[in-house]
Amino acid sequence: MRIGFVTATYLPSRNGVATSSALFAQGLRDLGHEVRIFAPVHPAQQPEDGVYRLPSSSWGTPADYPLLLWPSRPVVARLPLFDLDVVHTMHPFLAGQLASLWARRIAAHRRRRVPLVFTAHTQYEQYLHYARVPRRAGSSLVRAHVTAFARHVSQVLVPGQAMADMLARYGYDGPVTTLPNPVNLANFAAATGAGIRAQYGVPQHAPLVLSLGRLAPEKNLPALLDAFRIARTRQPDLHLLIVGDGPSRAALAAHAGENVTFAGGVPYPQVPDVLAAADVFLTASESEVLPMSMIEALAAGAPLVAARSPAALDLIRPGQNGLLSGAAPAALADTLLRALRPDLLPQLRAGALASAQTYDVRVRAAELARHYERLIQAPWTPGRI
Repeated sequence: MRIGFVTATYLPSRNGVATSSALFAQGLRDLGHEVRIFAPVHPAQQPEDGVYRLPSSSWGTPADYPLLLWPSRPVVARLPLFDLDVVHTMHPFLAGQLASLWARRIAAHRRRRVPLVFTAHTQYEQYLHYARVPRRAGSSLVRAHVTAFARHVSQVLVPGQAMADMLARYGYDGPVTTLPNPVNLANFAAATGAGIRAQYGVPQHAPLVLSLGRLAPEKNLPALLDAFRIARTRQPDLHLLIVGDGPSRAALAAHAGENVTFAGGVPYPQVPDVLAAADVFLTASESEVLPMSMIEALAAGAPLVAARSPAALDLIRPGQNGLLSGAAPAALADTLLRALRPDLLPQLRAGALASAQTYDVRVRAAELARHYERLIQAPWTPGRI
């Protein structure tokens, strides 16, 4: 098959959608399929086979999140679109509108069905503070738009049950298929974490707590720092390593106490070793859907300690691969210290490794390919692509 991914974010941007798209693309290519990725120009991009860059703007956006712009006709004319068998978008907004338009044009050109697949990755209302619109009006517009887009496509995929529930709340009543985000377990099997503690000044035998992700308001990081501070009053040798960057970094650094290290962003190839060095992965976010960082932590053998969120409820088997907590700092501190107990931590680490197997990229990519093949062969439904 010839598959086109139309996405508003892609590597070298560091986020779950960009990473999962790249992993799915590689998994599909390993199965013998051709994958073409249509993504915004990124200031740090490197030439990459099969990746076609679309106009973007970095004005007023975070440095790692260039804004996709509508491409002109001459730009589109240079893209290898018209022999695609299926189009897959990760977004319901501008990238989704492009994907929809292109799928229709390709179908007309080829005189055959070209399915449009949509993966709903994000709880969109949680990010309205970036749009600078009144929350109530913005929420209504988002719900109506996402629902209309989902009704228009050939298949709606979600990474976890939380996204299916969100679409139902929005008013979408069509079919939804769960396809979890993938992880390349081979990259994590060889990870030892050697050298990571020394690199960041963490004693070799000190309990190391890790947070990995974008440093932004929706991640509830002040609560995480407060929880860590409370936990240290009872276990002073605790260390916290915060990996990632974002608009909240300066404020968080000013709020942090002792034994907290801000590592900034790290290149993706280093992520397995960073995670393998940790004893526990900690998150206070209540808005996560199914972030790559939490799946990757499991693959590295780092159990999850998480405030209740859609992702945490999907991923954590309490007492087996992690622990669930309330979002209040005191509750999160108690849960963190419980996970670090010597009688429980080894069991949680083993459970984390075992539970990661279901997310292996080879398994997930093969399942995605089967969805594509079924859609290509299915009869066309009027009103849907």
